[in-house]
Amino acid sequence: MTNRILLLSGPNLNLLGSREPEVYGTATLDDHVGLARDTATARGFELDHQQSNHEGELVDAIHGARSTHAAIVINPGAFTHYSWAIHDALAAFDGVVVELHISNPNSREPWRHVSVVAPVATGSIVGFGGAGYRLAIEAAIDSVSATQ
Repeated sequence: MTNRILLLSGPNLNLLGSREPEVYGTATLDDHVGLARDTATARGFELDHQQSNHEGELVDAIHGARSTHAAIVINPGAFTHYSWAIHDALAAFDGVVVELHISNPNSREPWRHVSVVAPVATGSIVGFGGAGYRLAIEAAIDSVSATQ
């Protein structure tokens, strides 16, 4: 089994640090990826990261992870609520999938309450701000380790 995790960041997450800091905080995406990478490394795992504002690029990354990664941690951004393409790609991934959100979508606008990713995820980490990145990586590693 591989010890690699793919961290995927969806649309607009490249704007973290300046986009709605009252909701998402002031840490940048690079800050969050750094925390995730440090967490993975401390547990003997490698972390690859890709951010895209384009649905198809995220789908391609998920497909590419099928034979190379033990887990995917994904913050799908707005794609959470309507991307059946990402849902289907994740459903075809045999490893662990952790859905991640900095804010808690369930405490926000009603249209954010539905996740099409959650039904194909091993679990979800939501509402813990930047600490969610550490929690999601730890959950992914614990889940991978439990299946080995």
